[in-house]
Amino acid sequence: MGVTIRQIAEAAGVSRGTVDRALNNRGRIRPEVAERVRQIAEEMGYKPNQLGRALSMSRNNIKIGVILQGAETPFMKEVMKGIEEAGAEVDNLGGTVLIHTIEHQSAEDVLLAMEKMRQEEVSGIAMVPLEAEEVKKEINRFVEEYHIPVVTFTSDVEDTKRLCFVGQNGVQCGRAAAGLMGELTGGKGRVAIISGYSTNTSLSSRVAGFQSEIKKKYPGIKIIGPEYCFEENALAKEVAEKIFKDVPDLEGIYLTSHGEEGVCQAIAETGKTGQIKMIANDFMGRNYELMREGFIHFLIGQDARIQGYEPVMILFRLLFNGEKPDREKLFTEIYIRNEYTIPERRR
Repeated sequence: MGVTIRQIAEAAGVSRGTVDRALNNRGRIRPEVAERVRQIAEEMGYKPNQLGRALSMSRNNIKIGVILQGAETPFMKEVMKGIEEAGAEVDNLGGTVLIHTIEHQSAEDVLLAMEKMRQEEVSGIAMVPLEAEEVKKEINRFVEEYHIPVVTFTSDVEDTKRLCFVGQNGVQCGRAAAGLMGELTGGKGRVAIISGYSTNTSLSSRVAGFQSEIKKKYPGIKIIGPEYCFEENALAKEVAEKIFKDVPDLEGIYLTSHGEEGVCQAIAETGKTGQIKMIANDFMGRNYELMREGFIHFLIGQDARIQGYEPVMILFRLLFNGEKPDREKLFTEIYIRNEYTIPERRR
């Protein structure tokens, strides 16, 4: 990752504007200060970017806000890496990315974060929304009244004025899980759905896709739930334990969200390791290990990095030179792995 103007400014103890003037030989700046800045830039390995120079000269007030819900889950931590990568690029081009994290799902916290960013005078917002009327209204208000474009990522609220969505096709993911579950169970028996939040549209679309495909292709499967664990392992364990008690002949579990360790612990303590056919999501956390131990039979993955990186860059391209996204929904790839296709353990 390249050295940014901000990093040089911090190292030199000057403003970003001073660094810009020193590196591009323009404006009033003391010769000794300019020389020191250039020397520090060279020592840090800074490579000038022509687009960055143009932005610094003409449009150096671009601020992009990012609102990340569920920030403590393994998946969102991977998404954050993409956000930070995009943030470094925007910073190098003279802009700023402000990141606000929310640990769980909260409409109130989202609204507070949006208002805070409006007061910070952001030029655009990339956000993980949720299915709440007050959030939808606020998105429309930002777009129509404040003229602040909004890009949603990882989950969507398409019945709003948001510019576009970047993330997985949740319905297609759910359908894929249904096909896998149908093969694992022979198309019969009882299968439970455990999800995170009913207000998370990414998760609810997975549930919908799974339900519709099971009904269409595997009428011999009876679906239990969905039950919700709020992406917490302790609660996921409790939910699974209750399901096992109520449905002793359960054949499988489709877990749409984080909570894998809790469900697998419940399976182990019930003595049903390998018997319960389990499909989960994402190649992170302890999921590979849980698959090797026989708890998870299939993992359905997605590109977390691009879901953090691309929303920020879409807004930057729009705000910098008016470049609009070519699609309303930018779906990431869906990947499927089983015990034979996961990476080997590192030695």
